[in-house]
Amino acid sequence: MANSIPKKILITGTNGLLGQKLVYALMSRNDYEVVATARGENRLLSKQGYIYESLDISNVNEVKEILSKHKPQIIIHGAAMTNVDECEIKKEECWKINVDAVKYLADAAEEISAHFIHVSTDFIFDGTEGPYTEEGHPNPLSYYGESKLAAEEIVKKYKGQWAIARTVLVYGLVDNMSRSNIVLWAKGALEKGVAVNVVNDQYRTPTLAEDLAQGCILIAEKNACGIFNISGKDYLNIVEIVEKVADFYALDKSLIRPVSSETLNQLAKRPPITGFVLDKAYKELSYQPHSFDEGILILDQQMKIMTQ
Repeated sequence: MANSIPKKILITGTNGLLGQKLVYALMSRNDYEVVATARGENRLLSKQGYIYESLDISNVNEVKEILSKHKPQIIIHGAAMTNVDECEIKKEECWKINVDAVKYLADAAEEISAHFIHVSTDFIFDGTEGPYTEEGHPNPLSYYGESKLAAEEIVKKYKGQWAIARTVLVYGLVDNMSRSNIVLWAKGALEKGVAVNVVNDQYRTPTLAEDLAQGCILIAEKNACGIFNISGKDYLNIVEIVEKVADFYALDKSLIRPVSSETLNQLAKRPPITGFVLDKAYKELSYQPHSFDEGILILDQQMKIMTQ
């Protein structure tokens, strides 16, 4: 079917990490027509191969207008307020972006019968029983987690094809390297010779942004419905994550100071043990994530290209 009409796919949050990776993974393919959306101007370095629309997802009229204008068959909703501590302070804004906006998008998507793919988080769990399967019992500890769980409940009521892609501790490079992540933070601090406090009582399956993008694309390609765990495959303590970064760059591991979560006085409580069991994604989507070591190497290669 070489001449089949490309499917139109609309992505929210394309100024963010996942959104950028989705656009770059899809824009050169001839089986998809990409509509990239984000608030304000387009911050992707590459401006070709897709349509860009400024979209404030918390504005119901803008959402209706953009979705009825483009009528995408698939929507990947990756935009969210993800700063966990900020969500504790700005609860109203958090709810507006993470919950109300999902309702606006879902309602508008129903009108055009789009396959609605929503990105969620391990922070919907309390971290007492990780690593979690898709059937794990949600019990959020933070306002961020509450907002993402409320969004999931909206998506589950969607009248049409829906999927939820849950993920964990996403890392990767955005254009212009304008945002940090656990790998860049650890590298930067250790290179300065600064001692770093790292929590030793939290476990995760850190996720390369390219893998999360691939998981979302596989859901779209296979018309998959339901909940899918889309994360990295390595189950690691946060200290182990930072140590792996130190090993990769041959940095001084004696600067890593393991501490308990309690000592950090973070505003939002973090679930201690999350991470995901990926059996369903392996089986139903043929999902193949990189190891964390491979992820650091990919990130390093990208940084070298960006700084050339």
